[in-house]
Amino acid sequence: QVQLVASGGALVQAGGSLRLSCIASGRTLSTFAMAWFRQAPGKEREFVAAIDWSGDIIHYVDSVQGRFTISRDNAKNTVDLQMDSLKPEDTAVYFCAAGGSVMALTNGRGDYWGQGTQVTVSS
Repeated sequence: QVQLVASGGALVQAGGSLRLSCIASGRTLSTFAMAWFRQAPGKEREFVAAIDWSGDIIHYVDSVQGRFTISRDNAKNTVDLQMDSLKPEDTAVYFCAAGGSVMALTNGRGDYWGQGTQVTVSS
């Protein structure tokens, strides 16, 4: 079993930055691909970014490409999401997931899911 805990969400003004962090316990993350998802009120869960176990394969949803950066530290069992140039439409609950591959996570197929952290971007 893997437990995932996300943190770092906050209220920020448009154009600002936040860094989210997800820490795992129970098992090492080094064999998993990791991803961030988000869900805004009244909307479906949306894939945001994914990274493979080595950090060599990374995929972003088009709407965050160039603004968000996903990274991981296998020694610390963490995966981070640096979010820059935030927009009001980025407002959502963000949560992390672990899965078998970047492709599987991009298609919403995760093996483990964490609880979310609220990100609110004011205009």
